[in-house]
Amino acid sequence: MSAQNTLTNLGLLLASGGVRVVDCSGVLGPDTPILQLPEDFAKPTPKVEIHKISEYDADGPFFAWNWMVLGEHSGTHFDAPHHWITGKDYEDGYTDTLDVNRLIAPVNVIDCAAESAANADFLLTADHVKAWEAEHGEIGKGEWVVLRSDWDKRADDEAAFLNADENGPHSPGPTPDCVEYLLSKKIVGWGNQCIGTDAGQAGAMDPPYPAHNMLHRDNCFGLASLANLDQLPAKGAILIAAPLKIQHGTGSPIRALALVPQG
Repeated sequence: MSAQNTLTNLGLLLASGGVRVVDCSGVLGPDTPILQLPEDFAKPTPKVEIHKISEYDADGPFFAWNWMVLGEHSGTHFDAPHHWITGKDYEDGYTDTLDVNRLIAPVNVIDCAAESAANADFLLTADHVKAWEAEHGEIGKGEWVVLRSDWDKRADDEAAFLNADENGPHSPGPTPDCVEYLLSKKIVGWGNQCIGTDAGQAGAMDPPYPAHNMLHRDNCFGLASLANLDQLPAKGAILIAAPLKIQHGTGSPIRALALVPQG
């Protein structure tokens, strides 16, 4: 089948409902959970603010629009390689210089919702991924891999979403050997449903924050605070994860969309 026929057929399937578009993003607003960092460690991202400019009134009689205070890594968002020190030297590591052909790719959804419900500190290992591949098929070059934890069900409660105590945050994520294995498969990027791409306790790993450290070291992308992964199959969907074209941007909120075949 030619590329032109493939795109024509995709358009027909979208129009007929043969392919469904699943919104994999959370709502972005003042109540969106934002990563909290210790004051003595780093400057935090501010909460999202939305301010009205006009709404069919004296400030603009025919139109409504707003201005915002917004961090690059707020809500459902994209991490570009320049976000982490290991990726700082890639010329194509910013949101305005990256290769957009890499942003749309098949997605592998590894379902660990039950494990994450039983243990907030659940860690996905390379052995877990290999067992998943034995059941569902190999992860291919240039594909997305995402961890389904159903953590998005907590998004309306920032305290539950961040899930922190005196020992820091507790949320699922990958081990260093998991990230290294996925990178050996030449994936385009990794996604999580939690506040960041790493597990809550990843700061104590070797290396610390392996998803950030290794993904961006290899010029790969990260996705965080994804939603509705329970509506995606293990394989067979296409994920579109496009950041805003921010000048020298290290990341961006996104409207992540998955194309899911029906029937």
